[in-house]
Amino acid sequence: MKKILKKKIIIPILVCVVFFSTTAFKNDFFEIAKQIEIFTTLFKELNMNYVDETNPGDLMDTAIKSMLADLDPYTNFMNEQDVEAARINNTGDYTGIGARIKTLKDKLVIVEPYKDYPADKAGLKAGDEIIKVGSVLVENYDDHAGDLLRGVSGSSIEVTYKRQEKTQTATIKRAEVEIKAVPHFSLIDDKTGYIALSRFSKKAYAETNYALRDLKTQGAERIILDLRGNPGGLVNEAIKIVNLFVPKDQLVVTTKSKVKKYNRTYITKSDPIDAEIPLVILLDGSSASASEIVSGALQDLDRAVIVGSRSFGKGLVQRPKLLTYGTQVKITISRYYTPSGRCIQSLDYWNRNEKGEAVKVKEENYNVFKTKNGRQVFDGGGVFPDVQVGYNKISPITTAIVNNDLIFDYATNYYYNHTFDDINTLKLTDKDFSEFKNYLKTNNFSFETDTEKALKKAFETAKKEELNDNIESDFNTLISNLNTSKTSVIDKNKDYLLELLTKDIVKRYVYREGLYEYLELHDAEIKKATDILSNPSTYLGYLK
Repeated sequence: MKKILKKKIIIPILVCVVFFSTTAFKNDFFEIAKQIEIFTTLFKELNMNYVDETNPGDLMDTAIKSMLADLDPYTNFMNEQDVEAARINNTGDYTGIGARIKTLKDKLVIVEPYKDYPADKAGLKAGDEIIKVGSVLVENYDDHAGDLLRGVSGSSIEVTYKRQEKTQTATIKRAEVEIKAVPHFSLIDDKTGYIALSRFSKKAYAETNYALRDLKTQGAERIILDLRGNPGGLVNEAIKIVNLFVPKDQLVVTTKSKVKKYNRTYITKSDPIDAEIPLVILLDGSSASASEIVSGALQDLDRAVIVGSRSFGKGLVQRPKLLTYGTQVKITISRYYTPSGRCIQSLDYWNRNEKGEAVKVKEENYNVFKTKNGRQVFDGGGVFPDVQVGYNKISPITTAIVNNDLIFDYATNYYYNHTFDDINTLKLTDKDFSEFKNYLKTNNFSFETDTEKALKKAFETAKKEELNDNIESDFNTLISNLNTSKTSVIDKNKDYLLELLTKDIVKRYVYREGLYEYLELHDAEIKKATDILSNPSTYLGYLK
């Protein structure tokens, strides 16, 4: 009772502060105040009078998430754990066991142990399932179970985990963990430097700057900057990284918002490290946000050749806003535009289809823009590579295989059943792919297509209307044919699935650091980038 009344008092006060300090909302003052009052009175009456016990926190969490779901997926409420996760992502520093963890209902799964950090030193491997931390069973822990692994540097914790159905224990001594923005850089050959930039944290510019200078000292005369799989991060870091390769006072990106103070123009502020060194950027469908600012700007300025597949297409900018009790809301405040004036946002969250789903901007609706040299580039669908290598369109079935951790789990089993003298000799074969497909069957992988859903709905309606006598066999035939088609789709995506499997398997043996060394020898995009850079006329031909 007291808790509810307290909320009723606090909310109007906060609302007044927001209204009187933010001029953009003055016109909506009455309507917002009215809706807040309706909600708070409803919330009070519901919690006081509902027939069963209610949990105000859970109800509020559901209400907030439902409200934000009508906007875009980047506008999110962040509880205390989310705020801490965002801090770690932005800084790359925390105290813990040194591993990437996936939190499930009854266990914590080691996704990737970081080399020479506590989890690795204690012998933990990718795929290990932590079921108990100290005396606490993960399945009985109500809060964010991953927090159990954090603690003071130097403190120890015993974990109980399952590996290949066997239960084991390990004692882990926590330590300061530093997640690098540039996990790897090296000379691929005498003149070609390679930099892998995995995130735009607060260290991204400093580490990229260091890598570039170091490679030039070693003799690099051309650079490959790998942004594949980089989901983005801090805009200011992206601007400074562009500045490594372009002169001072160059426009990089502009942001436009309904709130005037968020309308920004970002200009390079320093002299570059090298404004002439030939540069190739690698992209894929997971390169997003700040990755697209860097690649889009350098493409518009004809400063780099883009190689790979089309990027994700996130042209929106978020800003966190502080709330009470250590929480935040991350709000999409603006769209960003590359130097040519294009916004590469792919999904339209404001004009949804009949199912309420955001739809992709159609190619026929893309607008044409011009680079500095007059080359055509387009908005609306991510950054298009100048040289396409890789996979532009991934089937929903393949995405479901990945999202159900079947690539990850297969790699775990593969690791415990194969040994290598030199992992760089690994090459998965047709036989391996057949074994993977059998693995999907034995693990009951199923993916219901929209076509199947529609057919089943129609068949259920036919049964209710007693029309099913003559169509049941036809229905079963259609479903059987669809299952055959799904198998065919998996076969068509064979190369992509084998590539994902190979990367996950290699990491099991030689960590992320070893994966980059493997890619330098075998990766098609890196090979193509190296070929382009080694031929000056070919390189310049793409930019003119």
